[in-house]
Amino acid sequence: MPALLNARLYRAAWLPVAAVFAVAALSLTDRTSPLATSLAPNAFEGSWAAQQLQTLNREFPSRLPGGPADDALARRVARTIEALGPPSSGGFHVRTYTARGQTIVGERSLETVVASRPGTTSGAAIVVIAHRDSAWTGSQADLTGTAVLLELARALSTRATNRTVALVSTSGGSGGDAGASAFARLVDSGSVPWLVGSETGPTRVGETAPSGPVDAAIVLGNLAAPGALSPEVVPYSSGVGSASTQLAETVANAIAQQAGVHVRSPDLIGQIVHLAAPLTTGEQGPLNAAGVPAVTIQAAGEGPEPTRSAISGAQLEGIGGGALSTVEALDNGPDIAGESQTGLLLAQKVIPGWAIRLVVAALLVPAVVVGVDAAARSRRRRERLLRGISFPLTCALPFLAAALVVLLLGALGIVGPAPQSPTPPGAIHIGVAAFATTTIALAVLALGWLLWARYVGVIAAPQRRVPPAAGVGLLLLLDATAAITWVFNPLAAVLLVPAVHLWMLVAEPELRPRWRLAALAVVVLGLCAPALVVVYYAHELALGAVGSVWTGVLLFATGHFGFGTVTLWCIALGCTSAAAMLALSASGGPFASEEQLNVSIRGPLSYAGPGSLGGTESALRR
Repeated sequence: MPALLNARLYRAAWLPVAAVFAVAALSLTDRTSPLATSLAPNAFEGSWAAQQLQTLNREFPSRLPGGPADDALARRVARTIEALGPPSSGGFHVRTYTARGQTIVGERSLETVVASRPGTTSGAAIVVIAHRDSAWTGSQADLTGTAVLLELARALSTRATNRTVALVSTSGGSGGDAGASAFARLVDSGSVPWLVGSETGPTRVGETAPSGPVDAAIVLGNLAAPGALSPEVVPYSSGVGSASTQLAETVANAIAQQAGVHVRSPDLIGQIVHLAAPLTTGEQGPLNAAGVPAVTIQAAGEGPEPTRSAISGAQLEGIGGGALSTVEALDNGPDIAGESQTGLLLAQKVIPGWAIRLVVAALLVPAVVVGVDAAARSRRRRERLLRGISFPLTCALPFLAAALVVLLLGALGIVGPAPQSPTPPGAIHIGVAAFATTTIALAVLALGWLLWARYVGVIAAPQRRVPPAAGVGLLLLLDATAAITWVFNPLAAVLLVPAVHLWMLVAEPELRPRWRLAALAVVVLGLCAPALVVVYYAHELALGAVGSVWTGVLLFATGHFGFGTVTLWCIALGCTSAAAMLALSASGGPFASEEQLNVSIRGPLSYAGPGSLGGTESALRR
């Protein structure tokens, strides 16, 4: 029987790809220039910040989010900034907001201190944020941001600003970023006074109206790291996209000038992974997802280790001075581009998001075209295409059932503390609740497969064979999943590109390797891209094997991924299971197809003349 997949059509569909890559190469643009600053190097006093850090750590050694010490420290921060005077004399108007949120110790009532001062113009505000809580007793690293925030308040009280400046002290930054999420909701609801500037000051000449109440947010993370100081500016979002290149470059340039050190930039692999599967631990994540352009200044990457060693003023002065220099640059410059960055930084160039979308579409088109053509051929052969599609689709049901059960357990509070973003290593104790949740999820998954084994006998065949059109159904469902993913996030669809091409070798009986191990190896190769994402996050966030599994369970339990995303990836897992079963049918095992089982063999003993071999009528007459 002729092959279902048209090799010529597949090769022809690759021809436009070269033109698409040429268009993408011509679309490269220069990086946006960072905003300049002329701040004096001694404008920020690192020794005062270091003294405040030691004092606060001594008075508030244990600062679990929402606890008594955390609330007392919030009142201390409010009083310290209030002591600088009212806004009319250079000081700040201080208010405290309370909201409930998920933290490393469960759902807690968290206090957010907002100190704002209107500028002389109506430009969008500049926000500096630092969390004050900690998962570890006596850790100074989680207080460095608060110490720098207080010194910024003192330094800004002696100078006038064009824009509104807001200094925000949050809780929940030790895991879950609930305080930053609460502040983003305050901004969206317009509950923070003076956040959009002074009504008396005119807009500067040549300045456009602000696109939002906040021009940019600077998050002060862990600013102390053992050894040499090598800070990093983290622009990633917990949603699609990241902070604008101009904001990240402005912060990096300011720190480099003030601290005299090299500031690490996100590498290409990190950008692709974060844009394809958005996940981050910094407080800039929920802010960017809410439409507030934000970056985090971090001294030790996204997964820093806690440190209880003494922190010198020199360590804080460089980054603190860089933060103050960034505020000055943003204050004197035009509005930062508020659009989310969906492109990739490559050396000194930027690959725009539309070019990436075009390239990914070109990579998917050959597989989609061949899949549609195979479906048409299958219909002409009168194969039951609907049965073939239902085969991988039903394989997704056990995974979807397990995901829904985890989501239900999270809603009922059975999973225990469930922050909505990954936590630093060791911040959450993996105990009985974690073990029970994981066991229940695995039990539901196993039960789902047992029920599937009974159900598949009805939809396929009494002998539990793979339907003849299962390969075509697999290709159609996988291509549809990749196409839908591409619509919402083209870089997420990149993770499916190896599978949509390699698994054609498994779906087509004529191309399928005869050895089962070779066929299974093809299936595994199709999973290389998602596997690399998991390995990257496990290494970057220092999660480890157990921590990675539990982090994944928590992300499902808290609804970090939307229901549509969960459904798509469950379908992708169903396609993976179907591909593995097709691979097991390569040599006619228990999952052999009907075509493989109904084979007639002719030999010398069964030869019955020319008619049995398909001879012509003229030959038979002779």
